[in-house]
Order: sequence, then C-alpha cells, then structure tokens
Amino acid sequence: MKAVVLLLSIFVAVTIASAEPVVVVVRHAEKAASDGKDPDLSPAGRARAEALARILKDSGIAAIFTTEFKRTQETAAPTATLAHVTPTVVAAKDTAGLVAKLHQLNGNALVVGHGDTIPNIIKALGINVPVNIPDEDYSELLIVTLGNKPQLFRLHYPDSEQSR
Repeated sequence: MKAVVLLLSIFVAVTIASAEPVVVVVRHAEKAASDGKDPDLSPAGRARAEALARILKDSGIAAIFTTEFKRTQETAAPTATLAHVTPTVVAAKDTAGLVAKLHQLNGNALVVGHGDTIPNIIKALGINVPVNIPDEDYSELLIVTLGNKPQLFRLHYPDSEQSR
C-alpha cells in the first residue's frame, strides 16, 4: 500500500509541476452477489473503496465522476467524503460527455467506471495502448495525464487491500 501511495504521489507531484490535470480511472469495486442489475458493493468492495480513498487522500482530487449505478457511486463515496467533493453522475454509455467534462478540468479527477466502459474512456482520452479489464479484475488504477500528449500510468491495488 505504501509503495502505491508513494508512486501515485510522485506521479501527481510531477504532473502538478507541469500543470496538466491527472485523471485516475478505476473500475467500481467488487459488487455483492445478487440477481439485480444495480447491486451494492460487497464487504470486499467496501474495503477496496476505503483503500482507494486512502490512496488518493493527498492527490488533489477536485472532481469525481461516477455512473448512474450504485456500485460506482459507493466506490467513489469514501474518496468524495475525504476530498469534500460532490460526485457528478454521467451516464455509463456517455463516454463523449464524460471526456468533454474531463478536458474542462482545472484540477485532478477520479472516474469510477465499469470494466466494459473504461477501455473506451482511456482511448477517448488519447491513449493508444489498449486496456482490457477481465470480469474478475478490480485491481486496476489507471492514471492519465491530460494535455497535448496524454500519458498512461498503470498501477494495481495491493492484494492485501481486499482483506482490510
């Protein structure tokens, strides 16, 4: 966990020095087993959401974007509380609208999406490296610097975060 925080802090510090906004893109945390289309987070998912808030606490998050689904909103909630930011809900399928909002940022942002929407978000932000997120993978932290030449920095939650 300390290594992830240190790497993210260095990355954000370098980006702040260059005045380019940073967008942290994550998949929603683990969802509860249910037959419904809009499940809450599981206990492991709630633990991961808390871990995300700890990881991002000093990253200068000024905007948070979620989708209309509870699992994205619940994943973002601890970070929103710590950052004193009210999340903006953008329809999961509205990649163009989300990216337009991200390009208007004056600060860093957190985007909580879905395994099937994140690849399109990353591509629309100008990253040409394909991103694929398997159904069982909730560990990705995708950090994108915006600007003339967007950059992608990929991290993963430490495995032990699921048990906290």
